[in-house]
Amino acid sequence: MKLTITELNSRRTNFIRAMNDTFPDWDTALIVGKVNQYYLTGTVQDALLIIRKDGSFSYNIKRSLQRALDETPLSCVYPMRSYRDVAQREGRSLGNTYIEAELLPYSIVERLRNAFEIGTLGALDNVIKQVRAVKSPYELHYMQISGKMLDELLTNIVPQILKEGMSEADFTGALTCCMFELGYHGLTRFSRFQTEIGTGQIAFGTNSLYPTNFDGPGGARGNSAAVPAGGDPKRLLRVGDLVFVDIGFGINGYHSDKTQVYMFGAKPSPEAVRAHQLCLDVEKRAAELLRPGEVPAHIYESIVRTIPEDMKPFFMGYEGRTAKFLGHGIGLHVDEIPVIAGGFNTPLEENMVIALEPKAGVENVGMVGVEDTYIVTDRGGLCITGGGREIIEV
Repeated sequence: MKLTITELNSRRTNFIRAMNDTFPDWDTALIVGKVNQYYLTGTVQDALLIIRKDGSFSYNIKRSLQRALDETPLSCVYPMRSYRDVAQREGRSLGNTYIEAELLPYSIVERLRNAFEIGTLGALDNVIKQVRAVKSPYELHYMQISGKMLDELLTNIVPQILKEGMSEADFTGALTCCMFELGYHGLTRFSRFQTEIGTGQIAFGTNSLYPTNFDGPGGARGNSAAVPAGGDPKRLLRVGDLVFVDIGFGINGYHSDKTQVYMFGAKPSPEAVRAHQLCLDVEKRAAELLRPGEVPAHIYESIVRTIPEDMKPFFMGYEGRTAKFLGHGIGLHVDEIPVIAGGFNTPLEENMVIALEPKAGVENVGMVGVEDTYIVTDRGGLCITGGGREIIEV
């Protein structure tokens, strides 16, 4: 499916409308972030996108102008050596200006202030997140392709890769090769500050319970203290190991998210089966509530209150390191809004896309549970990653 100028014009119009509703006094929005650039222009460059309240805009490229002209259908594309060049052409006065405050370092903000005359300075992050939360048919097209490929990977391919004696790092490498063969775009993007992840969150046995700074229920030892992600080269796969695989898979910029758990060379313990079944039941009940008008906080609260008391310390984590959400929006970033968690009171809208990930830690075994990606519809969540499955015995 081709990205059209009609699609981009619609996105920009929706953004302007949302800015008008949220910040009636705004004059100018400045976009520097690569993902927001891609959303609004169809290309990713070292650039400055200027959008004004009257609907006018300009896309100013430092590098690469040639590639930008090849990739974007927009016409207002100009070369840029510095922000001062843009100010000379566009005029220095920007009025009340809004920026990606969660993203831009102080040095870039100062460069913008030196080049332009800026009135009040505000943050547009929540506005663009809300606009991006509702996906267009173009976006859903690629997310559905991504979801289909991810389901194929975790359901049919992973069991063929797992071999006794291989390390987590070996498995991660083999898994990554298979991802690229299925069309993976090569990078899993997160919006949360300083969040880094490689292929996914992958662990053998109790490594999936090991704490990390990643805001999620699962764990991993990773490669080292410097890079607590990827596979542990010292942990080898043994008979009786639980294998935890949580992957964000992207096609043409758009991600889906899925988790599958495997039992290698043995039957899962009764404790693991019970915890996993709880997660399957939670996913099913939560998916039924992914309808326009439903409130994320209400969904979260209605589910959490049904968790058995003896399971609550282990639901969505392990030993007090529990995640305080049940699911998250997904798209150009893996971690988008809405979040199925307390405090998120804006009702769901049709064609939002949400990854539900109920998981639970099992002592001396590892992390069990599921994750699947759903489109919000008036009939409940439409799963695009195959749906939750039992622990797969390999």
